[in-house]
Amino acid sequence: MRGAALPLRVRALRFEAHGVAIIRGLDFAISAGPPSLVLGPNGAGKSVLLRLLHGLLRPTGGEVAWSVPEEAARRRQAMVFQRPVMLRRSVLANAAYPLRIAGLARPEHAARAALERVGLAALAERPARALSGGEQQRLALARAWALAPEVLFLDEPTAALDPAATRQVEAIVAAIAATRTKVVMTTHDLGQARRLAGEVLFLLHGTLNAQAPADAFFAAPPTPEAAAFLRGELVW
Repeated sequence: MRGAALPLRVRALRFEAHGVAIIRGLDFAISAGPPSLVLGPNGAGKSVLLRLLHGLLRPTGGEVAWSVPEEAARRRQAMVFQRPVMLRRSVLANAAYPLRIAGLARPEHAARAALERVGLAALAERPARALSGGEQQRLALARAWALAPEVLFLDEPTAALDPAATRQVEAIVAAIAATRTKVVMTTHDLGQARRLAGEVLFLLHGTLNAQAPADAFFAAPPTPEAAAFLRGELVW
């Protein structure tokens, strides 16, 4: 059932590495709906937070609580990284691999459909590692989208891309969100956040400084720190 894993509730979430507090007692909830974009200065803890939510890191304290058991939640989510891992296989084989692992019937058929959605069908037989950075990111999104996740975590998926490739990826992210997959995405690009976000979570020093609908966040920032960040004046 779509949406059964949400809302996702974070309670007193903490994470430390080598004695340094990176995430400091976060409390918030993420519900089904338009994309939630996580903003904040470099070092605010954005990428670490996504890894905690996805289960790649274990909290030092607090909890990440899905609305279904943890094992079921793991099967209903996917994550795409800034630098996606490409297997030493064709584009099609890369797209089909997670579908085969998930036990889907006719994984190559579903993989070709996924490649068509992201504009890579003509490159299906090309080695995945020969693709450009933007094409690799589109392939990574195709792999994740083909699994029909309820929640898709994206960690700065356009940070290393040129403007044209960035717009292609943004169009795919918007298309995924339109299928009612909940997108939770980090970015440092305020223009991108304005284009994609339904709500904004603003991190500062590993704390949640603000959470607000995107229109309200950009029109009337809810905290002085958020306002300074949007003006490019926040001193870290």
